Amino acid sequence: MADKLTEIMAWKRQEIADQVRPVSLDELRELHAALPPVPSFADALKRPDGTLAVIAEIKRRSPSAGEIASIPDAPTQARRYVTAQADCMSILTDQKYFGGELTDLSRVTRMMQDNASPTPCLRKDFMVHPIQVRQAREAGASAILIIVRALTDDEIRELHEAATAAGLDALYEVHSEPELVRAVNHNARIIGVNNRDLAVFRTDLALSETLIPQFPADVVSVSESGIHTAEDAARAKACGADAVLVGESLMKAADPRGLLASFR
Repeated sequence: MADKLTEIMAWKRQEIADQVRPVSLDELRELHAALPPVPSFADALKRPDGTLAVIAEIKRRSPSAGEIASIPDAPTQARRYVTAQADCMSILTDQKYFGGELTDLSRVTRMMQDNASPTPCLRKDFMVHPIQVRQAREAGASAILIIVRALTDDEIRELHEAATAAGLDALYEVHSEPELVRAVNHNARIIGVNNRDLAVFRTDLALSETLIPQFPADVVSVSESGIHTAEDAARAKACGADAVLVGESLMKAADPRGLLASFR
């Protein structure tokens, strides 16, 4: 199979080409100061009772699973996740491959504006340029995704600096030991192991069991993909994960609250 991640990243660079312009750190700091504050994504993943945190994902489809779930709109699904007491949400904003859009994120964060404790949201997309960080902050995100394998060190540094200036956390996604080393070298505070190989879309929870024990002690650790049952979540917790990111099984669940509670 062709390398799907390479295909997606090439498309993403083409897709945003007409949006790209210089975005300074000062511009992002000014934007952050001018907008309402957003809740901390990193803090929400550190549950005081020591139980597993859950990042609930809004994902209509994917290259590996095809059509996952038809939802009337993102806020409707987000309300189900708020009721289920998800610690954070991950919102796909890529349209071509995942059926999402940036307005999904902004509609969800606006819907939660009146909540006493709004759920932090991750902009889940293929980030390549600081303009996407600006868009994420404007849409009310609390964090962005940095896929280590898909970016050069200079691009990672630029995205991380942009996120920090905009008041956002960054979830560094890795799939191998060399990628983990790179993330640590960039002083990542949150690192997620994607159990799904984005080149060929095969999933193996053993990858989290191999990599998470190697994380620095002060890093928030996330196991992503392949979490469908309480037993899967228990494997992630047993190897040291602070949180799991779950999309497909929660999107399909008739009772998201019960399933999410079982993960804990």
